[in-house]
Amino acid sequence: MSAAHDTPDVAIVGLGRVGLPLALSFADRGLTVLGIDRDGERLDAVAAGRMPFQETDADELIAQVHKRGRLSVSERVADAAQADAIVLTLGTPSFSHIEIDMRDIRSALDDLLPHLRPGHTIVLRSTIAPGTTDFVAGYLERQRGLRAGVEVHVAHVPERIATGKFLAEIDTLPCIVGAVESSDGGSASGEQVARLFEAFDAPIVQTTPVQAELAKIWANIVRYTQFALPNLLMMDCEQYGANVFEVIDLINRDYPRGGIAQPGFTAGTCLRKDFTFSEERSNAPGMLLAVSRVNESVPHFLVQGMKRRSPEQTLNGRKVAVLGLAFKGDTDDERDSLAHKLVRLLERELADVAVHDPLVASPTQTLEETLHEANVVVVAANHAAFEPRATRAAVGALAAPDALVVDPWNHLGSAQVFAFADELIPLGVEVRRS
Repeated sequence: MSAAHDTPDVAIVGLGRVGLPLALSFADRGLTVLGIDRDGERLDAVAAGRMPFQETDADELIAQVHKRGRLSVSERVADAAQADAIVLTLGTPSFSHIEIDMRDIRSALDDLLPHLRPGHTIVLRSTIAPGTTDFVAGYLERQRGLRAGVEVHVAHVPERIATGKFLAEIDTLPCIVGAVESSDGGSASGEQVARLFEAFDAPIVQTTPVQAELAKIWANIVRYTQFALPNLLMMDCEQYGANVFEVIDLINRDYPRGGIAQPGFTAGTCLRKDFTFSEERSNAPGMLLAVSRVNESVPHFLVQGMKRRSPEQTLNGRKVAVLGLAFKGDTDDERDSLAHKLVRLLERELADVAVHDPLVASPTQTLEETLHEANVVVVAANHAAFEPRATRAAVGALAAPDALVVDPWNHLGSAQVFAFADELIPLGVEVRRS
């Protein structure tokens, strides 16, 4: 898989957690695929038939694709023009002052411009701000005279698959195609892009570029907002001396208009940034920033709760064991994880921080080393590897006898955000997860 095919069917620019599973899925459907990335270690892994990160069932798939020789790799973006179809799966960050950062997209387009030809299809797969697809179409016409819907096909086909579920959801989630068509009202571009993604079994839904962009952005905004509500409720319950898990149970139990979720760390590269694509030009500026502030405040809230329950209300010199660095359970993805923010806040309090995560690439300590004589234990990621019964037993055997256990997920089943080690047993309250 090290050398590029002469005429690949499709090129994927960016072999990260969106691009590589897509490349493997196309190759598994019989297409020849060229994968482009500038990360040398990642290219070496893919060329050797190894996954550079975790994705459910992808280890077996990449081994099969490697054996069949359907996926080649390159570090040159310009090589993507060898294929008729080019899919950009690049990072789409925002600047700290709520402005969309289009440098990666512009850079890839500039690399491709000298090599583009009539008939090329360019698909934007990553999350983008409203108007970006039309910008790309206009940029190609201005720089090369290639008109979208006539000489070239340009579309946004948003990635909506959850981490760890790619190979299942690529065939089930509706595939949204927002193509830029010619001014005569034709649908050539939408039809061309649909033919590419008909390699999968998912139904295809045609729409306009801006509606595709908004659908993707707002799907993530809805989830980000939904998770902020129980986090704010958790903080309110602390203020009023109430139990958030009991309150959530009261809200949801046999009530047709219930449905509030559980609290926890809400982050990751999509949810943590995608609200800015709307906030940049919002008609209600600050509304989504407030949602972000709630979710971003959870680590600080937990640290303050630890301090209030510690001797002399300080964490200075106290050992804090953090279980989990990934941004959510059962993934190795640490990008934009609030667990890292928690660790930094604890270090600013002069706590002695020990970390254990059996999944992530960052080096961490063993569970035994992390829990040994810990004064505070924080469940920062609800990994299945932290099996509740076994983890409670480990805390009881290894941590300090009066250790404080902080579990915003209620993963260990105490039904308390802040509990002491001797309280780590189910309280008999039925907590229903929504």
